[in-house]
Amino acid sequence: MTDITLTILPEKPDDDAAIEKLSERTFGPGRYVRSAYRLREDMPHRRELSFTARIGTLLVGSVRLTPIRIGKTKALLLGPLTVEPPFRSHGIGKALIEASLEAAKKAGEKLILLVGDEPYYGRLGFKKVPRGKVQLPGPVDPERVLVAELVPGAFDGVEGMTRPDYSAQK
Repeated sequence: MTDITLTILPEKPDDDAAIEKLSERTFGPGRYVRSAYRLREDMPHRRELSFTARIGTLLVGSVRLTPIRIGKTKALLLGPLTVEPPFRSHGIGKALIEASLEAAKKAGEKLILLVGDEPYYGRLGFKKVPRGKVQLPGPVDPERVLVAELVPGAFDGVEGMTRPDYSAQK
């Protein structure tokens, strides 16, 4: 592929329909039964911490952060992270995550949780959550539950059920 010019922008309300179509193409109808989806389904994401990737005017990727609590501790759930299949392996997902993590850190957030593959997300500062420390609604492979500390030590002592953080709604 030739060199592409990628633009990472904060998500806007006008992006919602394109992001939904992208998620549908990327994850299909099975996305509704996943544990992470259950945490997001009735909880608005933090648009100011969520980003889109564009090549020209074409939306090719998206990442969102949603407020959650792990036990009593505030955190954010990363996802969905979506990138159009023809544009994968060009650093778009990495660029989206980095933008989101940077914005979250600047906003004073301390923890980001996700369900994903450690070989991919580990390069971006995520590590496996010790088995049994964090529970999610529905079935989830505990080897895929990952956390990133935006503040060193922020995950110390954190444990419990993960649920939407309705107190974060504005």
